Amino acid sequence: MENEDDKKELKTVSKVNLKEDFQSSGVADILLELDNSLIGLEPVKTRIRETASLLLVDKARERLGLVNESPTLHMSFSGNPGTGKTTVALKIAGLLYRLGYVRKGHLVSVTRDDLVGQYIGHTAPKTKEVLKKAMGGVLFIDEAYYLYRPENERDYGQEAIEILLQVMENNRDDLVVVLAGYKDKMDKFFESNPGFRSRIAHHIDFPDYSNDELLEIAEVMVSGMNYKFNKKSKEAMAEYIEMRRKQPHFANARSIRNAIDRARLRQANRVFNNSEGPIGATFLSQIEDVDIMQSRVFSGGIDK
Repeated sequence: MENEDDKKELKTVSKVNLKEDFQSSGVADILLELDNSLIGLEPVKTRIRETASLLLVDKARERLGLVNESPTLHMSFSGNPGTGKTTVALKIAGLLYRLGYVRKGHLVSVTRDDLVGQYIGHTAPKTKEVLKKAMGGVLFIDEAYYLYRPENERDYGQEAIEILLQVMENNRDDLVVVLAGYKDKMDKFFESNPGFRSRIAHHIDFPDYSNDELLEIAEVMVSGMNYKFNKKSKEAMAEYIEMRRKQPHFANARSIRNAIDRARLRQANRVFNNSEGPIGATFLSQIEDVDIMQSRVFSGGIDK
């Protein structure tokens, strides 16, 4: 028998205020954090805002008693490495939790190796264990196209795919799956796997960062580590970015973080060798242009 609280929850309302829902749900805070924490990616942010609007309206329609079928929320993130796909997936998980589409709002990030076994009978338990951990949240599968290897007759990826497709269809009210990877490979993957294509409603392309955006990202990273650029070292980093992005294996923000880590190593070596007597925080925190210019990039080599 229903208690009074249950009856209240089942009652519909005659009007809704979407702006109030936007603020009270916490969605406004998540979108503001998305804007503040991610540099660039305007097309991605636009799609996330549009998705948030869809979900807010969907919940409002439900409260008004309108016939309402829960939207399919599985997604595809396409783009080069280091463009923020995992970070955005984490924000999406928070968004879905705030709006009541998932129970927990956590993110489980995996690759093929976490899902596919190496011998008969190994794949199903691995895949099901990952899905069990992800239930109530978001499952992020990076480089999802590696699940499918038709050239290998003894590959067990197809078994993982079949289990995923079944769960994506039957448990879509308790799990959102995000497939991610390079755009061209993702396109081919969907062509070869119509089951995935039919279950993915939202395709979001992640553009590469511009040189100016990468420099801004570098400044944010350096500041977050309690280091500082001066005018010359900032100019050196700008020159590094322009040269490095023309080389193979460039990975956007990931490559910038690697460059900063190497600059810190050189800075530490320089400070240690040149310091005499007591030194202060300013001396220990300053990244000089020489710390960046010693990179192999400036002599025609490749930073890996």
